Amino acid sequence: MTGAVAALAFVPGLAIGSFLNVVAARIPAHISIVAPRSSCPGCASEIAWYDNIPIVSYLALRGRCRQCGGSISAKYPLVELVTALLVSACILDFGVTANAAISAAFCGALVVITVTDLERRVIPNWVVLPAAVLVLAGRMAVELSPVWAIAALAGSLFLFLAALAYPGGLGMGDVKLALLLGAALGATLAVGLMVGMLLALIPSVVLLARHGSAARKMAIPLGPFLAAGGIVALFAGHAILHGYLSLM
Repeated sequence: MTGAVAALAFVPGLAIGSFLNVVAARIPAHISIVAPRSSCPGCASEIAWYDNIPIVSYLALRGRCRQCGGSISAKYPLVELVTALLVSACILDFGVTANAAISAAFCGALVVITVTDLERRVIPNWVVLPAAVLVLAGRMAVELSPVWAIAALAGSLFLFLAALAYPGGLGMGDVKLALLLGAALGATLAVGLMVGMLLALIPSVVLLARHGSAARKMAIPLGPFLAAGGIVALFAGHAILHGYLSLM
């Protein structure tokens, strides 16, 4: 039954992903997410509803605007696909429950944060802070425990101190993202932060190998890696933590 619901949730997940594309594009630019209608970034012509069907329209148009023929970024169908997969995964893992809804909202916020940090090097306050409040409230409503709030504060404090020690490598956006991660992950926050930091080492090592000492001046956005770590911890955090503790 849960598998069937997860499969059915895939299509609404695509629609949610399409909306997240709008949020990621407009919130950092301080544009309403309600109006005006979506338009081609090249010719500014409004996109008809039949050209705005998640993934299907992109494939039908072969990644080009119907009006001007300009190229449409592949990030749009990618965000839609990733969002749909995450929504379905939340239902598959947590069932048709409030936890699944909270986890899906958490994943949606991480998708937006990943896009904005990659494109603009910014983690929007109007995304990360409301998401942290809503996720924390949801977790507390389902399971009344101080763990969620403690993890949120501990995560943000940890990265805040790291930002003070290394201001060139971390920003306040990362600190606020840690707040969201803690609120959503609770006891498995450490797993999310560890995985995120380890993933961030990969491009760092590549840059160091290619550019030597000059790589120290090349900044990489940490948000997407912390987001990836958060998703890993959401679905496998307890198993990873249990495995680690069993080795000690």
